Amino acid sequence: MREDSLQYFDQAAEKAVELGNDLAKDHADADVWEIADGILAGAIQYWLYSRQPCGDPRCEDCAPMSTAQLRLAELQKLTKLLAEDSEYFHAPTDSNVGRA
Repeated sequence: MREDSLQYFDQAAEKAVELGNDLAKDHADADVWEIADGILAGAIQYWLYSRQPCGDPRCEDCAPMSTAQLRLAELQKLTKLLAEDSEYFHAPTDSNVGRA
């Protein structure tokens, strides 16, 4: 990832976390899982919108995203990668964590 792209990536991720924290703080009775699901839904919508093919069936740049199924597969791969890279992927309270 280019340095300027990494800057936008980091800013977008930071803003999403800030939005979730702000909503949870402003609405103490809200379910944080619902807030997180809403942020994720918006992020998915934006991601899918940004990956729309240009319309030229021979466009090599758009080929990896030329169908809904290809876009979904790419989204799933990216989601898995980002989740596994998260500091929150493993939690000390996971049911498969060993206990002494």
